[in-house]
Amino acid sequence: MTAPARLAAAALAALCAAPAAFAQSGPIKVGLMLPYTGTYAALGNMIENGFKLYVQEQGGKLGGREIEYFKVDDESDPSKATDNVNKLIKRDQVDVLVGTVHSGVALGMAKAAKENNTLLIVPNAGADAITGPMCGPNIVRSSFSNWQPGYSTGVVAAQKGYKRAMTITWNYAAGAETVKGFTEAFEKGGGKVIKDLNLPFPNVEFQALLTEIAAQKPDVVFAFFAGGGAVKFVKDYDAAGLRKTIPLFGSGFLTDGTLEAQGAAAQGLQTTLHYADSLDTPRNNAFRKSFALTYKQNADVYAVQGYDAAQILGAGLAAVKGDLSKRDALTAAMRKVTVDSPRGKFTLSKAGNPVQDMYLREAKGVNNEFRSVAVKGLADPARGCRL
Repeated sequence: MTAPARLAAAALAALCAAPAAFAQSGPIKVGLMLPYTGTYAALGNMIENGFKLYVQEQGGKLGGREIEYFKVDDESDPSKATDNVNKLIKRDQVDVLVGTVHSGVALGMAKAAKENNTLLIVPNAGADAITGPMCGPNIVRSSFSNWQPGYSTGVVAAQKGYKRAMTITWNYAAGAETVKGFTEAFEKGGGKVIKDLNLPFPNVEFQALLTEIAAQKPDVVFAFFAGGGAVKFVKDYDAAGLRKTIPLFGSGFLTDGTLEAQGAAAQGLQTTLHYADSLDTPRNNAFRKSFALTYKQNADVYAVQGYDAAQILGAGLAAVKGDLSKRDALTAAMRKVTVDSPRGKFTLSKAGNPVQDMYLREAKGVNNEFRSVAVKGLADPARGCRL
């Protein structure tokens, strides 16, 4: 072979190898499918900000690779979930999906992720099935299962000696599963749920249901609402005069990210969740300071969950030095990580769900202040998961 021919052959070989080389050295494509409009818009923005803050703290790279973002507004609409997630999987060909808030939308994302073998990190939606019957090696969660905050609130309510409870929520997966967790723990502790009340999502016409609570006179009410719906419910409950006679407890989402809008109506409300604003640890204090400086607002649980989603992805990518072709090693590393979270260190269960402390918090000013550990190291039962 002549010298020019050898040079041409070498150039051709280099050209053919370039795409493969670039695939392991170019940007990691992260698809953010979150609510950017509607009831949950503020939650989606906090998750995105938390995720990007961790990446920023690592110099803009995870596993030595730059991060490139692609965004889709899921509109909190399950009927659009498949079309929306396919924009990221098929059109944008993302390497990893991050989403979402609404459990119904997240179930659609999990189905598509399994069918396409796309890595999915769920930074909020607690649908039990995601780490239950729909679990998979390519799916992990940085937040909670709906069962966890419901169960821990049920433990607290039973310990306080309440015997008769009513529950109220939207008629959708997150509400039903959270209430189910509350009922399981409350009745195990000697109480009885006398009635479950619900209304369609995202309906906020609570008056008829509040009238029924007043008539039934339970010892305690357990509520699951979030975002704009939580603001109106807490205000309506207070305006109806019920707070003076019937204690209101909730999953922490009742008062997370909503206290400023709820004002005086929320003060003193007790909830349980895997994060409290006033956790006085070096890790949480540093995180809150960094978040406030970067975004000019206080962090909340949604920001923490976004931040930890990036931490989990970062652990996987670090283990394989950014080489996405080593998928088994990457997903194994993600599941083995001990996350040094602002909420406190946590691990992931075999099903990919956080095993974490659940805190009793009390609303004071615009913070959900730590009161005690409601349940230590609570693991979701992951019923139906086969891995």
